[in-house]
Amino acid sequence: MSANPGAYRATSRALALAALLLAASQPARAAEPARSGPPLWELGGMAFGVSQQAYPGSDEHLNRALALPYFIYRGKLLRADRETLGLRALKTERYELDLGVAGSFGGGSDEIKARQGMEKLGTLVELGPRLKVRLGEAAGGRWRLDLPVRGVFDLNDGARHRGLSFEPELLFERQAHAGWRYGMGLSAIVADRRLGEHFYGVRADQVSPWRSAYAARSGLVAWRLSLSASHSLSRDWRLFGFARLDSVAGAANEASPLVRRSSGASVGLGLSYTWMRSEASAHD
Repeated sequence: MSANPGAYRATSRALALAALLLAASQPARAAEPARSGPPLWELGGMAFGVSQQAYPGSDEHLNRALALPYFIYRGKLLRADRETLGLRALKTERYELDLGVAGSFGGGSDEIKARQGMEKLGTLVELGPRLKVRLGEAAGGRWRLDLPVRGVFDLNDGARHRGLSFEPELLFERQAHAGWRYGMGLSAIVADRRLGEHFYGVRADQVSPWRSAYAARSGLVAWRLSLSASHSLSRDWRLFGFARLDSVAGAANEASPLVRRSSGASVGLGLSYTWMRSEASAHD
């Protein structure tokens, strides 16, 4: 056990957040000397800012800014890149099975007024298998269907298991001219009862004049529309950003007193720098 548990937790959260950014927003590379593929590994750093809806259905936002190191490795089986963390178990021309990661920042009741007197919503990390189905090319880009099933863990509570999520997503990606890359995704977020309770449940001891008791259910959490863009400023510097719109219309827990509005947006902007890269190429 660490002699300084607080430092250990802070380091764990930072490393996990770096992994989340790699999973969500690694931009396209600028032109490099001729090689058979991208570098096998890269080492660098990134700085980013995020304004995130506290949770789907919230009327408040959490604002965060961080600077973190990152590491990318593109092995045939072991992977740490913008879409995979850990293991790629299967890859064919049409299908790919890997271990994916996602997540979100958390906030306390001092930041989320609707949850005053309730437990903190911790920084959540989602980890689990994902099947990717390549659908082909159309409209100048590539289409794909992602089918991830993930366990959700709370980094602010000793990586406590908070439940399971399933987020089928239709993705479109396009590599444009002058180092630009664009992406769009449409997904439905589905959760088990335990995860629904974490976000929307109100116990009897948490009831207040403005918040009635509520037992959350499993089912649809939100619909999500995601947009992303990145631009290679040079061989080493890259700019990236995203925008996301969540809607709880028709969701299983739309009647929860913690749902204050039907839709909300999140945005982020960041800059990354590649300090070192391998001479060897990855052979995807």
